[in-house]
Amino acid sequence: YDIRLKLTKEVLTIQKQDVVCVSGSDHSANVHLLRNAGDEVTITVQYLREAPSFLKLPLGSPGPPSDHSSGTSSPLFDSGLHLNGNSTNTAPSSPSSPIANEPKYEKRWLDTLSVPLLMARISRYKTGTDKLRSNAFEVVALDGVSTGILQFYTAQESADWLRAMSTNISDLTLQNMKMANKCCSPSDQVIHMGWVNERLEGTDSSQLYKFKFLALKGSSFYIFSTPPVSTLDWGRAEKIYNLCEVLFKIHKLWLADDCWLQANLYLGIHQDFDLEDQRPYCFSVLVGHGKSHYFNVELGSELAVWEKSFQRAIFLEVQRTGSKTYMCSWQGDTLCFTVDFALGFTCFDSKTKNVLWRFKFSQLKGSSDDGKTRVKLLFQNLDTKQIETKELEFQDLTAVLHCIHSFIAAKVASVDPLFIDSQSIARRYMYSN
Repeated sequence: YDIRLKLTKEVLTIQKQDVVCVSGSDHSANVHLLRNAGDEVTITVQYLREAPSFLKLPLGSPGPPSDHSSGTSSPLFDSGLHLNGNSTNTAPSSPSSPIANEPKYEKRWLDTLSVPLLMARISRYKTGTDKLRSNAFEVVALDGVSTGILQFYTAQESADWLRAMSTNISDLTLQNMKMANKCCSPSDQVIHMGWVNERLEGTDSSQLYKFKFLALKGSSFYIFSTPPVSTLDWGRAEKIYNLCEVLFKIHKLWLADDCWLQANLYLGIHQDFDLEDQRPYCFSVLVGHGKSHYFNVELGSELAVWEKSFQRAIFLEVQRTGSKTYMCSWQGDTLCFTVDFALGFTCFDSKTKNVLWRFKFSQLKGSSDDGKTRVKLLFQNLDTKQIETKELEFQDLTAVLHCIHSFIAAKVASVDPLFIDSQSIARRYMYSN
């Protein structure tokens, strides 16, 4: 059979044309036969004992399992077994056979399948592995309907279709975000959202990936198992983190030497990062208490978009928040440490509210920490030009350090609009056809 793909703005349609070869004949004879067979072809096939196991049917019976009436089916080829009251469409059964009075079934091929691209996801990997499919990928709709594996003749053809479908999915996602933002306040806008693969650690230390849907909205970073389609869904996220306390980090810009490299779907640089697995386009989101989430995307362009979106979302949240205050301690005293977008760093007594010290962002010359609770901040005194060391202890040191990083980056970006672009790893090395 041959597959015909038709891509519109919102739907991928798959049409199927059946081509049946006659067993025992050579190729030219089969082609000649089919060209002269007319519009309809009747084929007689021999029943094989291996067929039931392949079709997941009871051995020795051409009928399906009793629960087949549920309506589940394969996307391109319906499990093929539909109730048909006409016994002439099935192999005859002996009157004495126990299945003689059971419903008969006939095979039916699914000629056309339409897959909505809104919130759909694409996968190029073989199931359960880090291996890319050669000139092939799969598209899965929001409701779980799959196109099956779409195999192409050349790497370029596969790349063209992949790029076209990815672009349509991105455009539809953007339209959906704009509609959602009309119902949200200016401080609660959706900046970006989309599918990624999250790496999970198996019990046998093997690396497993699972599809996740990420969103940057308002003050938070969301992780979903399925995309939010209603207002209530936003409260059902698996994880929610404050954007001021997360750190985006690109782990890998690397791709093995295969057809995708020829298709220019990678970022053209040498590998400078640790190879933690065999997947390219990986990034982490570091969160509080030293935890992190490790993600992978399908295309280098997606990695660049996520990097830019995180930078923008964090920048906007820092500006909206203005300041963040954390409880800390030093030598038995309970203190408050404030990071302020306008004033810099301030430390004051939690009881008396007396300010103990204050420094601007530009006065911070370095820092070090023990990886647990304690941090040393090195400030330069503007009057004496000497370095002063301030030591503090926090319950969640990681969140505080991420917050300091976010405020400093936002401060520099507000002074130099080109700062974020100059810091972009993905976009700096990215190129296209």
